[in-house]
Amino acid sequence: MTFCVGLTGGIGCGKSRAADLFAELGATVVDTDVISRELTGPAGAAMPDIEKTFGRQYVQPDGSLNRGAMRELVFANPEAKRQLEAILHPRIRETSRAQVEAAGTPYAILVVPLLLETGAYRDVVDRVAAVDCDEARQIERVMARSGLSEQEVKAIMATQIARDERLRQADDVISNDSDIDALRDAVRKLHARYVELSRR
Repeated sequence: MTFCVGLTGGIGCGKSRAADLFAELGATVVDTDVISRELTGPAGAAMPDIEKTFGRQYVQPDGSLNRGAMRELVFANPEAKRQLEAILHPRIRETSRAQVEAAGTPYAILVVPLLLETGAYRDVVDRVAAVDCDEARQIERVMARSGLSEQEVKAIMATQIARDERLRQADDVISNDSDIDALRDAVRKLHARYVELSRR
């Protein structure tokens, strides 16, 4: 089995940027959000079940998920959220596990935003790395990136594990409070460590 590091962090902390830097150093990166988008894209494997469960109004003309309509539905309706997760999560787990096992590199990075919240990938990952920044910076980054209001960003953050709990549960913490060079340096140090751990 490939040595696997679960990469997580709160919204706006810089998980994707860190994952890109690991990939540049030669790690295989498996991103559950990317897999989810593929499953719900045009001709995505999850789309027939989504249409059957929720109706045609949640499917775009190109056959992909109507993300805006679905986001509104699951935000207001816990049962709909549960149904959507029942369709997507087993497929995401199966695909991500297969991609980790197929990695031809010393180790794989498995990007799971809610890794600690769900506990779903604990049997796949050997270590947990959390990308971290202060909460004011998180809010600022997400507002700039997504055009969401401060209240909307805080509402998303409230659904995620508390920052101190995330840091407590992580084996490694990647600070992203500075610039890209500092982040690159932190990733480079962990890359060397993970290569070494993968040989044991």
